[in-house]
This record gives sequence, structure tokens and C-alpha cells, in this order.
Amino acid sequence: MHQANERRPVEAVHGAPPIGHLYDVQGRQLLLHQSGTGGPAVVFAPGAGCIGLDYLNIHDQVSRFTTSVLYDRAGTGWSDQVDLPRSATDVADELRSLLHAAGVPAPYLLVGHSLGGIYTRRYAQRFPDETAGLLFLEPAHEDFPGIMPKQTLLAKLRQGLAIIRVLLHLKRFYRGLFERMFAEWPDSIRERLIEYHLRSWRMGLREVKNQSQLYDEVRSGGNMPDVPLLVLTAMGVDQFQTAFMPDSYVREMNEGKRVLYAALATSVPRGEQRVLENAGHVTIHTDSPDAVVQAIRDLLDRVDR
Repeated sequence: MHQANERRPVEAVHGAPPIGHLYDVQGRQLLLHQSGTGGPAVVFAPGAGCIGLDYLNIHDQVSRFTTSVLYDRAGTGWSDQVDLPRSATDVADELRSLLHAAGVPAPYLLVGHSLGGIYTRRYAQRFPDETAGLLFLEPAHEDFPGIMPKQTLLAKLRQGLAIIRVLLHLKRFYRGLFERMFAEWPDSIRERLIEYHLRSWRMGLREVKNQSQLYDEVRSGGNMPDVPLLVLTAMGVDQFQTAFMPDSYVREMNEGKRVLYAALATSVPRGEQRVLENAGHVTIHTDSPDAVVQAIRDLLDRVDR
């Protein structure tokens, strides 16, 4: 039996990766896939429960005009297993080492989705000279607990029942969502990606177990560099969320989020918020791919090259 902190070969867990290469970093093998040429390179940091291949639709478009990089954090996807959760500092330092091992030159335009927003902020705090710009897709934020709507006891009971219903039909429920989400992915990748998510759904829960610690890290981690920044805010009702929350709760949460992300955008000299009315939190990059690609193009135009 493997010990919790022992590295298991990635092929023994999920088979060989569909695309990309495995690089030795800090005693582990980590998956990175890059396409395109030129710089700054665009680097995608997935949300909790997500992996690099989830952003293949954006990556393929971005690689037509600059270098684009997808990767899996240790403990996720086709990278080696590791104990979760981890600190934002560990994840940021690991990403830097991986980019250097793969020969991807700095500076980078970092794209952070949800939990990946915390990790990219920490990267920018630690390595400002290697950060050309920042794109946040519905980023996790330390002030988020304060905007969550208050729930009555009855609402909490209904939410608990909804969770039980989803757990009873978990694979069938999520397969339908993922099949719609990844409908445009190549046939050779789609099924393996869906199967990965159906096997590994608990991983996202483990990654956010130390959420308060992550918030403390970025809160006390220092100033953000003066680089172009865009925050994309999804105001749609996401089916991944409404499986556990009523529509009204999600809509109220979205209104608080709009205000929070506006403040994040104005916290730096070259920040901007863009609101996407018909995109969901988890599916922002598949609901509004053109808006995400355009945001990347606009940031590259604003970068001090």
C-alpha cells in the first residue's frame, strides 16, 4: 500500500496523459502542454476540481497568436499525487519551477479561474517581475464569505436534501453536465476527460479545505504588481451550483460578487471588470469563450512588452 506522501506514477492512476509532457519538478512529475509561439506566454491556472484540459477550447484559440500553456497542479489531473490541501505559496512556487523546467520564458499572462485566482495572485505577489498581466475568471477572494446570502433553517435543510439527491445519482448527473461542457472537445480527449472528472470529483473538495488559510496568504502577501488586470464576472445561473443551491440564492450571490469583483478591479491602476450576463461560474470559459479570448487579446495589447 502506498503511503499518503509517497509519489505514485501518474500512469498508474489515470494512464498516460492524452496530450502534453511530464516534467520532473521537486521530485514529482507534473503535466504541462504548450502550443504556439511568442510571448508573453498565457498560463492557465484551473479552478478547484478542474484541470488543464478543461481549458483546451481557449488554449487552442490563444495558441494562434501567442504561446499558451495548460498544466495540472500536483495532486490533480495527470500530475503526480500529493497530499491536499496545499498552501498558495507552495502552488505558486511549483508553477514557477515547472515553467522554468519546460523552458517557458517569463514574463507570463496568468489566467486564474476560481481557486486558480488565489494561486495566480500569490504568484504575482511573489514574482512581480515575471507577471506581465492577470486575467481573473470568477476568482476566489478573501472577502467572499462576507457577501454570501444568509440562509434560513428551512433553506439549509432543502440544500442538504439537494446534496443527498445529487450524491445518489452522482455519475449520471455529472456525466450529463460534462458532456455538454466538453461537447466541442476532440473525441480522443473528451471521454477520458469526463471519466477523469467522474472518478476524481472529491479532489476539488480537498483542494479548498484550507480556504481560510489561502485567504490569509493573499491578504497578508503584499501588494499586487502594477500590470494590466481584467476580472470577468459571470452573472448567469450555473447548473453546477444550482444542483446544491436554489436559483434565487445563486442570483443574490451573483449581485454581491459583481460588487466585490468591481472593487478588485479598481484596486490596481490598470484594472477593469467585464460582466458576462449569460455565463456561469464553473462554465464561464465554455459559456463565453469569445469573451475570454478577447480579454486575453486586450491584455496582451496593454502589456509593457
